[in-house]
Amino acid sequence: MSETRQSLPGIPPQPGPPRAAAGEIGATGATGATGTGGAGGPTGPGGPKTGASGGGLFSGKFLARAAFLTALLTAAGALLGLLRDQTIAHLYGAGPDTDAFLVAWTVPEVASTLLIEDAMALILVPAFSLALARRATHQDPEPDPVRVLMRTTLPRLFLALTAGAALLVAAAPWVVAALAPGLPEPQVAVDCTRLTATCAFSMGLAGYMSAALRAHGSFVAPAMIYTSYNVGIITTMLLLSDRLGVRAAAAGVAAGGVLMVLVQGPALWRRLKERRPVTGREPKGTPRVPPVALGLLAPVIVFALSRQSQVLIERFLAAPLPAGAISHLNYAQKVAQMPMVLSLMLCTVTFPVVARAMAAGETDRARRRVERDLAMAGIIVLVGAATVIACAPQIIEVLFQRGAFDRADTAATAAVMRVYALGLLGHTLVGALVRCYFSAARPLWFPALAMLVGLALTTVAGALLVQVWGVLGIAAANALGITVTAALLLHGLARHSVPLRTRYMTGALVKLIAAAAASTGSGWLCGALVPSPVLGATAAFVVIAVVFLGIAHALRAPEIDTVLRPVTRKLAHAR
Repeated sequence: MSETRQSLPGIPPQPGPPRAAAGEIGATGATGATGTGGAGGPTGPGGPKTGASGGGLFSGKFLARAAFLTALLTAAGALLGLLRDQTIAHLYGAGPDTDAFLVAWTVPEVASTLLIEDAMALILVPAFSLALARRATHQDPEPDPVRVLMRTTLPRLFLALTAGAALLVAAAPWVVAALAPGLPEPQVAVDCTRLTATCAFSMGLAGYMSAALRAHGSFVAPAMIYTSYNVGIITTMLLLSDRLGVRAAAAGVAAGGVLMVLVQGPALWRRLKERRPVTGREPKGTPRVPPVALGLLAPVIVFALSRQSQVLIERFLAAPLPAGAISHLNYAQKVAQMPMVLSLMLCTVTFPVVARAMAAGETDRARRRVERDLAMAGIIVLVGAATVIACAPQIIEVLFQRGAFDRADTAATAAVMRVYALGLLGHTLVGALVRCYFSAARPLWFPALAMLVGLALTTVAGALLVQVWGVLGIAAANALGITVTAALLLHGLARHSVPLRTRYMTGALVKLIAAAAASTGSGWLCGALVPSPVLGATAAFVVIAVVFLGIAHALRAPEIDTVLRPVTRKLAHAR
């Protein structure tokens, strides 16, 4: 796979692009400008505009629409993810079979992080953004830089993914032994691993498609992949659980990976049809997307693997603990990280904007975008973290306490979830900040080194704390390691990538943390006073949101007025 990112000079505005394909948010036309050309397109007349040097930088209205649709589809995927976890808990509980499946599930979790969320996106979104910018500098470049990029990367990626999946299938017994020594049901884990290993291939293709589509301004199909993934898992479990037991869940993971590819295929095909096929020789002077050096790939891959290794370390440390420990960690982490997933939606949508701005040399535009994104992501994740800490038992009881998942499992999972929530802001900041580092014009090792420092801290702290607090110590080590990583990335950004105002953003986050701490106590008290778990959690969330926004507004935290503006406008209109 090959490509190199380079800074570009100012890109002149181009004539109007064609209308977006039906069902998608934006389209990149022959000139590389992103948006729609007429009122009938999804973005309408207020779609993305091409600035003086933007080469198709997205407009605020486009980003709002993209974020809204991405939010809806991400919420649908998250709800289906909860239904998936509820189905697993109901059918298999939190015992040795579930632990065996969760060890096998490590493979698609690593594949998802490496091939969809982190490495693939961080490498290819800027690569496709560069190809689109190069296309925009020439009225009719032949061959098309976007197709040149695909022609030089996709076949090699296909072969590498095929070989990797085959190797994982063959090495499944050794993978299980390395991930969870002393597991009570190793053969079940081996069988499940051989099924989930296919995701190394399917998720790689899905990640490639997602990166290409996002760079083109098409966010609907990429946002649907986890909905499709969870539909595949749930359906397969319901159909085959009686015959295959927990292995049906692993078969569902394999089916879900295939659906991730299929749901994006039509959208990517429409993108490819927008340009005529590459034919003949490349004329002299045509802009070229050069091959990727290993130095560009290595820091991204090391970062992604280090980040996902936190899960591997947790399961390694939890394997010798009583049966169910891995399951409690898994259920707690999945629920606790939902606020983080929601908070990163805007960053996912705006990542191509930052990449295009950095490619065009517009660092001030990139800085403003990043500061707004960090503040908004902090607001969302801290309100969610406060709710998780205040209402953990009620949330787990409502979501999972049925079938084989009993009250003791609820208490254990809720305790772990509260500790995990302490690291949610760190996880969110890492996910948001790393996009800035890898949108730069050169390979950066700083994020990978920061992640390795956090991973080392997680490992050492986990090994020590598990002796004292058991599974809670593992969760505490996770929160500590990711928070240190986030602090390193935040304070290194201005020096290595986007010229972020570090002192300003640190002060803003401190204000938001203070508001979250105060609102957590209010929500905890409110939830304890209401006997119904559903009503108690709902009332606590409302109280937390109101108290948080009120205190943050009083402290003049950034972007709070943006959140409150719709409410204040309605009140002013009513008066």
